[in-house]
Amino acid sequence: MDAIHLEDLSFFAYHGLYDEEARLGQRFHVDLTCWLDLSAAGESDEYEQTVCYATLVKAVEDTVTNTRFKLIERLATAVCTAVFETDPRIQKTKVRIHKPGAPLPIPTGKVSVEMTRERPE
Repeated sequence: MDAIHLEDLSFFAYHGLYDEEARLGQRFHVDLTCWLDLSAAGESDEYEQTVCYATLVKAVEDTVTNTRFKLIERLATAVCTAVFETDPRIQKTKVRIHKPGAPLPIPTGKVSVEMTRERPE
């Protein structure tokens, strides 16, 4: 299956367990892959035959910035749902949420959650 990749989308939001995260906010980075058949777009060179990248970015942005979640696992699930609602041609999606400012008990480190979902029947 073909894929569209959007990488390192950056959004400022207020997700997390702690009051400071809700009050101060932080940057989140999102990588997104959408699997679908792109053969018609590849043959026709017609815009209508593909998924609009800007529409996908807007769906991710709305999800990340307009609802607060305690867990990035829940945020990733919500992004997957939003992607499927964006275009019925998308059959599978993978989202990785990076939380570079995650409160860790060590001076350095990175946290991310990745989920892969297939379109619900």
